[in-house]
Amino acid sequence: MLERIIGLDVGDKWLGVALSDPMGIIARPLVVLERRDDFSDSETVIKLVNEYQAGKVVIGLPRLMSGHIGNQAEHVQHFASQVASLTDVPVLFQDERFSTADAQEIMKTNRKKKKAFFKQRDDAVAAAVILQDFLDQNRPAGGFS
Repeated sequence: MLERIIGLDVGDKWLGVALSDPMGIIARPLVVLERRDDFSDSETVIKLVNEYQAGKVVIGLPRLMSGHIGNQAEHVQHFASQVASLTDVPVLFQDERFSTADAQEIMKTNRKKKKAFFKQRDDAVAAAVILQDFLDQNRPAGGFS
């Protein structure tokens, strides 16, 4: 693979960002950004894509438990189209139905500081969970050499 991938968890107030290693094996939380508007946030994502020379952007799509698209997923799709309009880098979706719960479980043992700090970190960890799910599902059949 040899390209970094940016992962996003798009919320109403926060935008969690994760980054893969160049081999596409491990995702890690990168930053949490306070949301402004779709256009400004899209420009910020593109700056990160350029800074880290990412070859893809993977955005968590919050489907309903039934698998259908709800209001939040429609908003995320709109945001994704805004990002895609600013770059030639592929913008892909990853089912994120369980990413926030997974992120909260990961963070549970570290909750010794203020709740607001950890809520924000949850978004970056959720982005890392989304991206890790994508990496795991798209790993080459023979593994890595």
